[in-house]
Amino acid sequence: MKTSLIAVSPLRFGAFCFSIYGGRKPIEINMVDGDNRDWDFYLRTLSNSARDSNAANNPASDPALLQSVKKLYELCKSENSEDLVARVYPQINKLFQRSVASLSESRTTSNGLLLLAILQFCLDFGDLVLHDADPSLRTFFRSCLSREFADPIVAEATLDFLNVNKKKLSTSFPTLLPQFFPLMLKLIAWNGEQLEKSFFNVFPGLMSPGSFLPLFPSLVDLPTLVVALEKVEKSSGSLVGNSIASMQKSSAPEMLLALMDEAYTGSTIGDGGGDSESEDTNAIDVADPLFLDLLKDENDGIAERHLTSPGIVAALQAAINNPRSNRLKYILQMAPRLLDLYFAIALRDVNNSLICALIPLLMSRNGTIFPDKVYSYEVRKRLLEFMLAAFQRSPDFIALLKKPIMDRLAEAYSGQAYDSPEKEELALQLCWAIGEHGGGGASHKDAARELFESLELLLYESLSSSRVGLQQESALSSDNLTSRKSSQSRLLCFVITAIAKLATNHRELLPRARFSLSKVVRSRISDVRVWRRACDYLGLINEPAIASSVLGPSRPPHGQMQKPGSVKWSEGTTKMIAHIPFYILGEQEGPPFHNFFFSDVLPR
Repeated sequence: MKTSLIAVSPLRFGAFCFSIYGGRKPIEINMVDGDNRDWDFYLRTLSNSARDSNAANNPASDPALLQSVKKLYELCKSENSEDLVARVYPQINKLFQRSVASLSESRTTSNGLLLLAILQFCLDFGDLVLHDADPSLRTFFRSCLSREFADPIVAEATLDFLNVNKKKLSTSFPTLLPQFFPLMLKLIAWNGEQLEKSFFNVFPGLMSPGSFLPLFPSLVDLPTLVVALEKVEKSSGSLVGNSIASMQKSSAPEMLLALMDEAYTGSTIGDGGGDSESEDTNAIDVADPLFLDLLKDENDGIAERHLTSPGIVAALQAAINNPRSNRLKYILQMAPRLLDLYFAIALRDVNNSLICALIPLLMSRNGTIFPDKVYSYEVRKRLLEFMLAAFQRSPDFIALLKKPIMDRLAEAYSGQAYDSPEKEELALQLCWAIGEHGGGGASHKDAARELFESLELLLYESLSSSRVGLQQESALSSDNLTSRKSSQSRLLCFVITAIAKLATNHRELLPRARFSLSKVVRSRISDVRVWRRACDYLGLINEPAIASSVLGPSRPPHGQMQKPGSVKWSEGTTKMIAHIPFYILGEQEGPPFHNFFFSDVLPR
């Protein structure tokens, strides 16, 4: 006849306690009998698993262990008993160690859910048992999630865990997610369509001073990451259970120095190249360090630009020419939204030093983006918008970054911009920013002079190429000729405006500006829009007070905000109105054909 635990003799019950608890007396817990029996049953389940050879070698193979951990967690929560937590913790901790040790051998079994349940217990009750959860969390990311990020169930559970504990992780473990942001990007790249909303909630936690710069190129290269992961799956089988992280030595210190060197000296960051002797151009070489960097799990600093690797170039071309997977299609839509969030957080929370260091990286990546027409347009649009917003926030960035800016303008007047629309657009936006913000402000006279000289050179080279183009029109097709003329005219208009604005902000440059604009007026420019723009600005800068109102900064460094149309006559050389440039009235080239009041020109 079976004897219940309640009816057992004291002697036999003492022997039972000795076998389970190592001779210690059972703790007294204030629970009803049913809860007490549940607690005892779940705890015995964990204890017995250590003696079961199958469960000991592969704890995740026994679903009862996950159920027991969850139930014990719920009981500890509901009872709020420190004694119960102290009794449960040793078994929970041993189970975690066994699960981690079995990861390399249990490729067919997922350990993620069990480890996440244990980590939740450690986060909530770690203070009571003096358990530091940081090593356990890093072990989960490094040993488990790196193998199981492609499992949609584990990926979803991981994001739920991070969202539930977002506040605690950000305060107690602020470097955890920034360290493993490459692994998190692999997770969303593979499971994006189902988990986008959860990932966007976690994303701010990936950003920190140490991850801000490396995170940007990784976001731009998300579609490339998808292509690489799909290649690995095709060549090596399922990604679940296999760790593809790179263990190569990081090149972060060298790349950080190179980026800062470009920011302040203008030297170009060297493009990473693949093995030039490789003959296999149809697949990515998994031994290529650039490929391994793309698939790394941890943040080790600013990575080399890997889109120039021959294997990756071939893979990207194949991805564009062949039918695209649904995963790649979705990431091409999602990545620009992630960049929006990244730039919004940057403008709100990131310090000026990091933003200033990011701008040269934006310029260098402007020409190396995943070769999809729509995606490239959306990404470049966001890069340029952020760059202009950063200059608006801190105009002195233009003076600090004068060398890389001048290098980008040099690409324009060397003729590269005409063959590269993205370089042309970058040069146009930089011209606009130089003029709009006065080359960095009134206190940066030397930088403004150097930038003005670059604009002059760009103007003269553009005029020269325009005249040469007139003599070579027959060598180009009609469409190419029209496109080239349009690009030249647009660039000239931006440069002329920047020269006039820069001279208005720095009046010592006015004589040189008059000479430059006069040269355009006297040139044989074929586009009347360029000629008219030069005439208008040449006349306008001869009226300093009005020029200051029209071309001056909207946010002067000192004094009150200047409203459009307001004129400070004290800044002019005369108050006579005989030479008011009438062309500001509806772009009329001569005197108006009607009587007018002065208020028509300058409203009160």
